[in-house]
Order: sequence, then C-alpha cells, then structure tokens
Amino acid sequence: MFALYADESWVAIVLMTGVLGGGAAWLTGSAIAQTWRPYWHALAYLALLGAAVRFFHFALFEATLLSVPSYLADTIYFFAIGSLAFRVTRTTQMVRQYPWLYERKSLTAWRERHVDAGKSA
Repeated sequence: MFALYADESWVAIVLMTGVLGGGAAWLTGSAIAQTWRPYWHALAYLALLGAAVRFFHFALFEATLLSVPSYLADTIYFFAIGSLAFRVTRTTQMVRQYPWLYERKSLTAWRERHVDAGKSA
C-alpha cells in the first residue's frame, strides 16, 4: 500500500498545501462569490488549483507529479476552504445587498427578514 505523501516532507506539505494553497483556495472561493458566479465555477477553479499545487510540489520539492491520492487530498482540502469562503462571502453579499429582505442567521447562512405587522415603519 502506498502512503498519501510518501516522498514529501511535512514542511513542504504544510507550506504549499496548507498555507499557500489554502490561502489561494480562500481567495478563489471569495472571488467567485463576489462576482455572483454559481458555486460550480468555484469547484472547477479549485480543481485546477489542486493541479497547480501538485505541480509546485513536484517542481520545488521533487515530489511525484502524477500522484492521484495526493492530488485528491489537496483538492478536497481546497474544496473545503473554498466552499467556506464562498458561503461566507455570499452571505455577506446577500445581507448587505438586500437588507430589507434578509438578515444574517450565522456566518454562512441568511434568512428572510420578518416584519412584525404591529410595528409601524
């Protein structure tokens, strides 16, 4: 059985995948939401980011280029970070853009604003 990151150091994994790749995934998810594109666009760009980070592992740290398990692990991590950024940004957009319709429910969700009939505007 093969290891997930067999020929890579932990420093390279944390630096490239965790810090640089995770930061790029956050910015990617946020940028897709800011431009009002659908969520699947973020997934496509994050899959490409996974390939780019895999190449950087190969070019800078002499890791295996075509390591499917490493690519999948990196890409799943990027999907998680990018999806969180997408939801946080989209929630902020909806609450700011339509304050009369929506209010923030949590960091990643919004709900319809209910107006009480007894209150005067």
